[in-house]
Amino acid sequence: MDRMNVADYLQRIGYKGPFQKADLETLNQIHKLHVDSIPFENLSIHCGEKITMDLAVIYDKIIRKNRGGWCCENNYLFSWVLKELGYNNTVLGSRVFNNFLNQYNPRESHFINKIDIDGVSYIADVSFGVSGQIWQPLELTVDKDQPQLPGVFRLIKADGMWVLQKTSRKQIIPNEAFAKSDLLNKSITKKIYGFTLAPRQPEHFMETIQFLQTSPESLFVQKSICSLQTPTGFHALIGWTYTEVTYNYEEGADLFNIENIPKEEVETVLKDKFNLLLEKRLVPLNNKAAYTL
Repeated sequence: MDRMNVADYLQRIGYKGPFQKADLETLNQIHKLHVDSIPFENLSIHCGEKITMDLAVIYDKIIRKNRGGWCCENNYLFSWVLKELGYNNTVLGSRVFNNFLNQYNPRESHFINKIDIDGVSYIADVSFGVSGQIWQPLELTVDKDQPQLPGVFRLIKADGMWVLQKTSRKQIIPNEAFAKSDLLNKSITKKIYGFTLAPRQPEHFMETIQFLQTSPESLFVQKSICSLQTPTGFHALIGWTYTEVTYNYEEGADLFNIENIPKEEVETVLKDKFNLLLEKRLVPLNNKAAYTL
């Protein structure tokens, strides 16, 4: 396999600025460009492909094959990029909050990065997807509102962890058939995930990613998921349910345009809306499971 090259990554996300200085401005820019360019997706599971923690394989998939990935792929790649650019970063593991069960998942299934710049720590996460996706890193500070277009994020201390919260706007849902969809979370303020500052190695996630891509109990086995942030919101394809979200469409309200598309159009939507071309045939799936937009 050819050598991994950070310049190719920067070209993949469309970054054209200087990258000689590991500062907050550069970090903010590459973080935002990553979430706008590289989808959060688990489609490999539904194409008969195996997801690994081999960084060279992840690089090939995302950079050379123009694919996306889930958190252990995107955030692992981002961790490598940060080191290549000279940032002081640490891998952390987080437990996603299950809003249906009102509890954290028992596994540290979500890979995030902590970056230290000039004595200040930040949390970077380029791969949560949908409405829980931060667009730029968050300062690791307790109880500070950190507004971004998706909503107001804050980090609190609770349950023996740092907890990421988001306060959203109300939802406008023109398609009444989806007004009560289990894909919609009606809570204005919700927990997203909790984490400690204990450093993790990528190998820490190996057992979990095996479970997540093989167990019938896994959300990612139950649903084929692809989402990509846009300048005004995000697009998501869950099985054959396609959603376009526009943040702050009206003052204090986000617009959720949701529709089911014919299964034969799924790959066209992936190409047109997410810039994805799959090598193997996708079997879209949207079984009932704890997942919200």
